[in-house]
Amino acid sequence: MAVCLSLWSMGLSAMPPAGDPEQGKAAAALCETCHQADGSGQNNPAGESWPRLAGLEADYLARQLHAYQTGERRNPSMEAFAKMLDEEQILHVSAWFASLPASNGPSAEEQGHSAELLERGEQLATEGDWDNYIVACTSCHGPDNLGAGTVFPAIAGQHFGYIRDQLLAWQQGTRKNDPQRLMASIAERMSSEDINAVAAWLSTQPAAVEQ
Repeated sequence: MAVCLSLWSMGLSAMPPAGDPEQGKAAAALCETCHQADGSGQNNPAGESWPRLAGLEADYLARQLHAYQTGERRNPSMEAFAKMLDEEQILHVSAWFASLPASNGPSAEEQGHSAELLERGEQLATEGDWDNYIVACTSCHGPDNLGAGTVFPAIAGQHFGYIRDQLLAWQQGTRKNDPQRLMASIAERMSSEDINAVAAWLSTQPAAVEQ
C-alpha cells in the first residue's frame, strides 16, 4: 500500500505538458479501427481485445504510447502505430481520448459469467487474497477501481479480454512497464482461474462515477 501511495503522489507531481484534445481528434483517426471513434474499444471473445481508452488519464495514455515506442510493451499493431506519432501528437491524442466519456461494457448476463466466477473476482478486486499474497486491485487503482493519479489507470468497466491478456502478459514477463514490478509480482501469484475471475468482475463494473 505504501508503495502504491508513493507512486500515486509521483504521478501527480510529474505532470507533462498538456495536449490539445481538438488537435488530437484528427490524429486519433488512426486508432478508430480497433479502439472505435468514441474510444470504447472492442472485446473479441475469439481473438484480441482492444481496450477502452475513453476517460483514461492523458498522462497514463501517453506513457503507454511511449512504452510501445521503446518496446517495454509489445504488440505488433500498437508498436507500428505508436512509432508513427511524434511527441506532440502523443500528447494531443492522449488528451483527446482522456476527454471522452467512459462508457460501460456489457453486463455480467450479456457476457455469460457464472455467479461463482464473479464472486471470486469481486473478492480479489476489493479484498485481495492475503493467503496467497495477492493485493486487492483497489489498493492501487483507487476506490471502485476508477483510477488513482496518473500511474494507476481506471480498470473498472474495461474489457474482459484486455484485462485478462494484460495479467497474463505480466505473469509471463512479456509486459514490463509496471512501476517496481507491482503488477508482475501480483500476476505471478494468480492462477488462471483467478485471472479470469478478476477480469470478469472488473469488466462488469461502472466505468465512471455514477451521477
